[in-house]
Amino acid sequence: MSEKKSVEVTLITGRTIDQGVALEGGKLSQAYVKASAICYMDPNDMKKIGVITGDIVLVKTHFGQIIVRVVKSEDTPHIGLAFIPMGPWANQVTDYNTNSIGMPSFRGMKATVEPAQGSKILDAVTLVKTAFKKA
Repeated sequence: MSEKKSVEVTLITGRTIDQGVALEGGKLSQAYVKASAICYMDPNDMKKIGVITGDIVLVKTHFGQIIVRVVKSEDTPHIGLAFIPMGPWANQVTDYNTNSIGMPSFRGMKATVEPAQGSKILDAVTLVKTAFKKA
């Protein structure tokens, strides 16, 4: 049995143009899932774990985990950084503590990313329902 490869990264989140365009079809659209349920990574980090653009990965932080599709970042080099667009998928792995300011931190979380071929990316509704069942 082979050991699963993983890479440690610092995870950041934010908005993207593709995500904004996809919102025109609504948060339940496949376009929104395609634009938001992704993790941009440096090609060198992708190579370390043996994934290519389009592969499925598991992103884990101290706060949770999520299955998303990996995408090679065109804004390189940034070895050790990963980016997930803000939304229901990023919310599963971000710090829920608001430190009394009403807004959680969406940047700078330590995370691991590993291949997760065969896993399924959940749509927004299923993702939220699953998260509430755990709570």
